[in-house]
Amino acid sequence: MTASTPAVSAEGLVKAFAGHRAVDGVDLVVEAGTVFGVLGPNGAGKTRCHL
Repeated sequence: MTASTPAVSAEGLVKAFAGHRAVDGVDLVVEAGTVFGVLGPNGAGKTRCHL
């Protein structure tokens, strides 16, 4: 596999709702052609976490 520019890249991701941190310092790299999903319970903030 050759090195390429990732389709998605985030460093130090933080998301808080009403004073509660749902995501705290997440680093993420998703390579092009990869299937990626965000899973979690209802009310966890998945819809509002735009990558």
